[in-house]
Parts: sequence; structure tokens; C-alpha cells
Amino acid sequence: MSVGASLDQQWVRIRGRLKDEVGEIAYRSWLQPLTVAGLKEGEVRILVPTRFMRDWVNTHYADRIRALWSGENPAVQSIDVVVASSAVPAALTADNDEQPVPAAPAPAPAAAAPSSPLRPRSERVPAEPVSESMGDSGGDELVATDDGVSALLDPRFTFENFVPGKPNELAYAAARRVAESSTVPFNPLFLYGGVGLGKTHLMHAIAWAIRKKDPGRKVIYLSAEKFMYQFIRALRFKDTMAFKQQFRSVDVLMIDDVQFISGKDSTQEEFFHTFNALVDQNRQVIVSADKSPSDLEGMEERLRSRLGWGLVADIHPTTYELRLSILESKADALGADIPLKVREFLAHKITSNVRELEGALNRIVAHSELVGRAITLETTQEVLHDLLRANDRRVTIDEIQKRVAEHFNIRVADMHSARRARAVARPRQVAMYLAKQLTARSLPEIGRKFGGRDHTTVMHAVKKVEELRATDSAFAEDVELLRRMLEN
Repeated sequence: MSVGASLDQQWVRIRGRLKDEVGEIAYRSWLQPLTVAGLKEGEVRILVPTRFMRDWVNTHYADRIRALWSGENPAVQSIDVVVASSAVPAALTADNDEQPVPAAPAPAPAAAAPSSPLRPRSERVPAEPVSESMGDSGGDELVATDDGVSALLDPRFTFENFVPGKPNELAYAAARRVAESSTVPFNPLFLYGGVGLGKTHLMHAIAWAIRKKDPGRKVIYLSAEKFMYQFIRALRFKDTMAFKQQFRSVDVLMIDDVQFISGKDSTQEEFFHTFNALVDQNRQVIVSADKSPSDLEGMEERLRSRLGWGLVADIHPTTYELRLSILESKADALGADIPLKVREFLAHKITSNVRELEGALNRIVAHSELVGRAITLETTQEVLHDLLRANDRRVTIDEIQKRVAEHFNIRVADMHSARRARAVARPRQVAMYLAKQLTARSLPEIGRKFGGRDHTTVMHAVKKVEELRATDSAFAEDVELLRRMLEN
């Protein structure tokens, strides 16, 4: 027990114990980047560079860290793991006249040495804010800018780490053009797509690239929610003129998730005027949302019109091929040997968004490192059982009929008709077979969905398709392709 030792000395000993317990790789990935901010009222505050890392440490290491610290210092009752940008070390008054321990010096900016989303944390650089005032912390703390406006940028989100493909090729190309151009090619650039498809990644990548190319340009990146908060704060303190000056004097304004100001009339009014002022001065505006401008409900018509002025680039849901490429890229960046069967399995099963796909890869790699088991299809299914269960889609017979009809170039109505021509009957049998394989419906229920047919007709269709699959490889490939498309 070392009560008399300083807080940083205690932390050095605790980290040594943790390194022995979890091994070099896990230590470098998850524990080495942690820094201590101070101790107050029995609680030690620990800083981490990203939200993902905070969640992982809280889930896997927090209890052990607290136990080890209690052994070092009985005054420590709990720990609080927080993202560095949200920590306020100066506000902590350490017990026993202990001064807060500054965070480790920040390495060079990520734009100069891009890091991978799955690279061990010890090789990453802390997220740094981009705005007209970078602040002057001497590199000792991860702090917001002096103006307190810009959000921190994630060093993982660079163009080098973005995997382009057909679903995102337009958005990717437009983002690069804006980042690399010395003029304003599109104003605004409006990126939209579903959750976890790469909008925020591209926004951060643009900011990093602009900062690398021209550090003197004034850039503000923040969420629409924070824009609204700053505006409300300006109203409250009767400081709207400073607010206007702050946002209308930048070279690049980036607003993420603009749909969050839907229905907020006053905020929309201010954003509208800010937008117009910047466009009139030929300053770049970049906006992201989950829907296209015309589909943003609760948004004023004039604002929707302005948002659609420049280039509107959508990001489609990922394809199987793109998901496989993403997994290969992230596995290479992590230096992890992921068997092809496992990558194919993940690309087939986790289709909702890229964020979830990367999270799944992180989980199986971390499990392998921590537990010492090889990455196989079996261990992957064990580790991701909850995630895989959530991603299992319930395919409907209507979906099956529609997809099969499209594939064989017949009408959906033919699925219910009495026509017996082979060009219609064979696709109908395939649809019945897939309904039996992919749904929990009984044979009579399936028959009723196909024009009121008897259950024996469905049984015959299933048997016929199974026979053809065994003897006709081209037919078998067609059926397998349809099954995969429906499961995804």
C-alpha cells in the first residue's frame, strides 16, 4: 500500500500490474493511452481520447482498475472514465494536496500521419479541434478551442482510412474535391445517408485535409445540436452579435446532422442567415443529414431550398462487396489475421451499418488477444451472439415474391396466378422453396400466399427445387444468390 505516494506514482504501478495481467497487445491498445486528471472526494478521474475507448474501458477494465487503486490508496473509492474533451482537470481539487496530473503530451496532428480506425491506441494521436483559434495548451492537455465552439476531430476519420465503393463513390469524390480545391466547387456540399454509413467520417476527413493543406484557413466543425446550444446561450447572455461574428467570419463551416434543428424555428432562422452570409462571401459550407434536403420534415421551405443549392450527395447502404473490402482494410490496419470465412460471414450477417461492422471486428480481435483463442467462425459466432441475433432479419413472403419476380423478370402477380408455363411456374416454385427456408410460416400459410394453393403444392415445389439444385449448378447458384440477397 502506497498512500504516501503521489497519484501519478500510484498510476505507474497500477499500469504495470495491468500490463502483466492483460498482456502487451491489449495493454498498448486500451490502457497505455489512459491518463489521470486528478482525485476528488475518493474518485479518480481518468481521461481517454475517444468515446469508443471510454465505453470499452468501462466495460472491460474499470472494475479491475478501481480494485488495484484501492489497494494502492484506500482513499480511492471509485473511478470516472471520461473523454478528454469533456474533462475539466482544473476543476478537480485533489485530496491530500495532490495536484491534478496533466495528460501526456500530444503527438503530431493526425493529418500529418493518418492513423487507422483499428490501429492500437498507443499509435494514435489525440483528437484535436479545428477552428480559427487552435488554443495554446502547449500540447499538455486535450482541450477545446479558446472559442469553445468546434468539436474535437477524430484522428481515425481521414480519407486514407475511408473505404470507397459504389454506394459512397459520389459522396467520397465530392468530399475530396472540396477538401483539395482552393476555390469553392459546390456550395453547400450536402451529404446524406443512414446511420453509420460514413457521413461523419467524411466530414472529419475534409477538416483534416483542409488543415493539412492550408492550416491558416478558419474551420469550424460541430453538430447541429451544438450550433443550437451556442445560439441559445448567446440569446441568454445577450451576446448574439459575438455569435454572428464567430460563425460568419470562418472560411469553412461544417454542420453535422442538420436534421436536429428541424422544428426549431429560431435556430433555423439564425442558421439560414449564417448560411446566406457565408455563401455570399464565397465561403464553403458543408452539411450532413440523414435525409435529402427535400425530405427534411420540420425544416422551413426556404432553408430546404438553400441546402439543395449546391451538390447533394447521398451515401447508399453498403453492398456485400463493400462490406468485405471494409473488413479487409480494417483487419490489415489492425495487423490482425482474420480468416476469409470469418470476413465473409461478417459481411453477410452485419448489414445495418459500417460502425456496427467495425465494432464487431474490434470485439473478435480483442477477444482473441485477451483470451488467447484463435479467430474462427465458431468463436466469432460465440463472441457476437447478441449482435448476430439482433441482425437476423425476418424475411416476409411478400419480400421473397418481389425479389424472385425481379430476378426472373416476371410480374409479382404471376406468383398468385394460375398460369403453369415453365417461365412462371419455376420462379413460383423457387419462391415457395425460399419461403419454406427463410420464414417460420407453415406450408398451408405459404400456399395461401401463393394464390390459395394447397400445402401439397408447396411440398412438391420444395422437393422439385431441391432436386434441381442437386443436378443443375447454374440453377443452384441462382437460388443461393436469391437466398443471400434476402437474408441481407
